[in-house]
Amino acid sequence: MSDMTELHHSNGTARGRLAKRIGGAGLALVAVAGLGLAGAGAAQAAGSRAATPTCTASGLTASFGQKLGGGMNHAGVVLKLKNTSGHTCLLRGYPGLGLEGSGHRALGSSVHWGDTWYAKDPGKKTLTLKKGASAEAVVSWTHANEGTSGARHASYLQVTPPASRSHKTLKFPAWVDNGRLSVTALAPHIAVTDQAA
Repeated sequence: MSDMTELHHSNGTARGRLAKRIGGAGLALVAVAGLGLAGAGAAQAAGSRAATPTCTASGLTASFGQKLGGGMNHAGVVLKLKNTSGHTCLLRGYPGLGLEGSGHRALGSSVHWGDTWYAKDPGKKTLTLKKGASAEAVVSWTHANEGTSGARHASYLQVTPPASRSHKTLKFPAWVDNGRLSVTALAPHIAVTDQAA
């Protein structure tokens, strides 16, 4: 009798363990299915973001907006990039800049990303530029003209949109001390302080 009770008890325990295993597996399957659905939702959201391309140089026009002056030999300008691609595209970060002399000869230059003399840096943000919309950045430099050792006499400014491998070229007749430029990140609009002399 004790053997039968023990056997019955063992079978009941085995059935209990089996039920627990099946139950656990069922819960695991439900959890995996849930993760799959959540993953599908995340992939769908990422897919919709991926469907909006990054703005390229060929789909943008570059131009200068407000010219900025100031004491202590400071100068600056608002740089505008306009979406002319015919579709919505994304921009994020800082434009690349470079100086060219007459004949489009590259001049030695360096670029600081962040605050400028005229504006606080808005920081990197992903901008969704609809067809015809623009983003802007503020460029600044100092100019003591040819009296400064290492001053660069520029004729053009190269503007490379973020994540692009090609650039736009704008007329830029300016002296730039040591070829040093500062530029903010791109934003829909940047408030500037025109410290005119």
